[in-house]
Amino acid sequence: MPHGVILFPSIHFALRAEKMTRGKGLSTKLIPVPRHLSSDCGVCLRIPWEDKEKILNILEAAGMKLEGTHFLSA
Repeated sequence: MPHGVILFPSIHFALRAEKMTRGKGLSTKLIPVPRHLSSDCGVCLRIPWEDKEKILNILEAAGMKLEGTHFLSA
């Protein structure tokens, strides 16, 4: 299954996003930011790429600040 990552401006947002998405039954996980990407907080949320829009809608509705969404190639 292809995955992607969502970057956040701080660890606070990353932790909150993981809690919210897992609470909705989505398979997300906090991981270190891949080397080819950069982020101030150092962790990102790994997501199933097929659930990207659903997850972004959940985070947007909660007023979460995001730095970007990136596809992880296999």
